[in-house]
Amino acid sequence: MTPFLLSQLLVAIAIFFDLLSFQFKERGKIIACLVISCTLISCHFAILGYWTASGLGLLATLRFLASLLTTSRKVMAIFMAASTIITIVTFSGILSVLSGLGSLFGTAATFCRDDKRLRQIMLIGTSLWLVHNILAKTPTAVLMEALFITSNLVGYYRFYLKRL
Repeated sequence: MTPFLLSQLLVAIAIFFDLLSFQFKERGKIIACLVISCTLISCHFAILGYWTASGLGLLATLRFLASLLTTSRKVMAIFMAASTIITIVTFSGILSVLSGLGSLFGTAATFCRDDKRLRQIMLIGTSLWLVHNILAKTPTAVLMEALFITSNLVGYYRFYLKRL
């Protein structure tokens, strides 16, 4: 199996956890699925040599784990600073900018106490990652982000719009 195919397989497995994540209402279950997904995605980007995205993926795994314990704005600020540092240290152009911004929005979403706000902010971050993955030419990751956005919107509809 080529490294590219292995990277795509890892993202395919991550897709399952992404789709599952926003079908839960409980914040803890959403986050647990995202921890698994981020770990696989980080490995995917490492195999492809996208070091900003890989580093931010590992940081996201730690960020999600930390957010299970706290939604402190101070802890959020630490993770935002770490995202910025990783982006600067591994900077390689527009892909680094997109993944860095996606990470900052993802961090803000992760530390939301309210799952409705988490979904709204995560939508922005995921859209940035979608553009990143299109430019990085990783088709399974593009599919993953598109499905993640769709799943998020379906969950948002089920929990917040359907009742209206």
